[in-house]
Amino acid sequence: MKNVTDSFVSLGHWPSAGSFGFNTDILATNLINLSVVLGVLIFFGKGVLSDLLDNRKQRILNTIRNSEELREGAIDQLEKARARLRKVEIEADQFRVNGYSEIEREKLNLIDSTYKTLEQLENYKNETIIFEQQKASNQVRQRVFQQALQGALGTLNSCLNSELHLRTISVNIGILGAMKQITD
Repeated sequence: MKNVTDSFVSLGHWPSAGSFGFNTDILATNLINLSVVLGVLIFFGKGVLSDLLDNRKQRILNTIRNSEELREGAIDQLEKARARLRKVEIEADQFRVNGYSEIEREKLNLIDSTYKTLEQLENYKNETIIFEQQKASNQVRQRVFQQALQGALGTLNSCLNSELHLRTISVNIGILGAMKQITD
């Protein structure tokens, strides 16, 4: 076994004339060794390389196909979204128009209600003024009547003496007696 190990160790020391072996000098490698190595690589690696390239080609084609499908789906979704957006914009415009008309209607109702309230307040004010005028007028009348009555009593008291006073009382008693006889 020592001979086999020695033969591997001494590969670089073999003489080149008349013997078969590996040339470990990279610069001295000949064209035949390279062509043999390339031939072996091409012969055995062609199937593997072809399979690898075919698999890569199929993955690229599948990726392109999937991308196209995703693109078409995205375009469909985009069109649906645009249609929904247009629908929502139309509805928003309708709500806006309806809202403006509703606001205008509410504004007119509020103005009408305010005018009615103002008219009621004006009527209440006028009624209150009339009531206060009547009240003041009644108070003035009562005061004038009281003053007139006091003035008449004062005049009567100053003009009547005791004799005239007694005569007036007896006349009034006579009138009351006559009224009593008429009613009986």
